[in-house]
Amino acid sequence: MTGEGFPLLVDLVDRGLIRILDLLFVRKDEDGSVTGLEIADLTGDGELDLSVFEGASSGLLGQDDIDEAATALEPGSSAGIVVYENRWAAPFSAALRRSGARLVASGRIPVPDLVAALDAAEA
Repeated sequence: MTGEGFPLLVDLVDRGLIRILDLLFVRKDEDGSVTGLEIADLTGDGELDLSVFEGASSGLLGQDDIDEAATALEPGSSAGIVVYENRWAAPFSAALRRSGARLVASGRIPVPDLVAALDAAEA
């Protein structure tokens, strides 16, 4: 983990677009065991780069989430698990509900599927 994406995550939080509810780091060791990782100084400047997320623990993530993430990890690799709220969505959703709309479905499109669909549309 290089920490390259964290400034982007911090920017989303700073701009009020998302709120971090849980942030957890896991590492799968070469022997297959999984351990939690501490938030650390990612740039080596002596500063805790992710202090903005200190205490981000809603309790939504549990051992089952860690175990599921571990199945996707190769030995010797690590991952971050983040639960976030799209803060931009709340006022939008509330306005729609006030006007009589209702949610009938929800979902996320995985990035690789979106890229494949866009590539196919261009072809």
